[in-house]
Amino acid sequence: MRALRHRCEAGLLRLLLWVCRLLGIEKASALGGWMGRLVGRFASGKNRIARRNITAAMPEQSAEEVDAIIDEMWDTIGRYMGEMPFLHEIDVYGGARVTVTSDMDLDAITYPAIYFNAHFGNFEIPTLLATQKGVPLTLVYREASNPYSEAIIQHWREKRGGTWVPKGREGARALLAAIRNKGAIAILADQKFNEGVAIPFFGRDAMTAPALAELALKYDVPLYPVRVLRQPDAHFAVHVFKPVEIEKTGDRDTDVCATLLAINGIFEDWIRAHPGQWLWMHRRWPD
Repeated sequence: MRALRHRCEAGLLRLLLWVCRLLGIEKASALGGWMGRLVGRFASGKNRIARRNITAAMPEQSAEEVDAIIDEMWDTIGRYMGEMPFLHEIDVYGGARVTVTSDMDLDAITYPAIYFNAHFGNFEIPTLLATQKGVPLTLVYREASNPYSEAIIQHWREKRGGTWVPKGREGARALLAAIRNKGAIAILADQKFNEGVAIPFFGRDAMTAPALAELALKYDVPLYPVRVLRQPDAHFAVHVFKPVEIEKTGDRDTDVCATLLAINGIFEDWIRAHPGQWLWMHRRWPD
């Protein structure tokens, strides 16, 4: 029964992406946003999680404002899906769809380097910053629970270039290889990791994966935050921030926690400024 459900879900995903390709990126993004908001109206369980998270993180928000944030969140998710089969065609440096700004000269960045972002805006666009400059890029991702849908998603991801590896031992080996080979690494660093470290996030401890900080500290690799802001009509503003300041005290645990605290603080700033562009339905905090 599960295999049949997975095949049906994957079939619907394939059909949706095929329709999106026929429409073009702007209409596909709009369709995805509409479908995302429609799905969100019936996703009562996910909405309860999102509402609880938003209310606890930003208690100053009224009930109406919380509802608006959740509606925009579903719009963001849907638009991400609608835009998926077009990302490999976007020219981030020479086209008009993406505006790239930074706190430093991107051409002066030396490698290895780690780029990190959150599930914010269209969070897969930053991969193009490296691949379109010919920089070897390794990306670690969490596999979808549906293997058939996973294969479809990976098909479109791999069109953008880079080496995509799932989390786990294989991913850890790939990250070390990327560092040795002086390449770039891209990591989404905002998800819950049950075996991680309890680090404050919006004033509450959240289990946070330590690998990002551990790699930076052990191998002296800079950590560059990359934010993608969604703009109207499938346009995007990408900003590469200066590297996270890492203070090495000699106490490994202290330094890892301080680095993770800085990263969570960066995410907080992004989310507070544009709360509807983050995925609040993650179980980021303990229930």
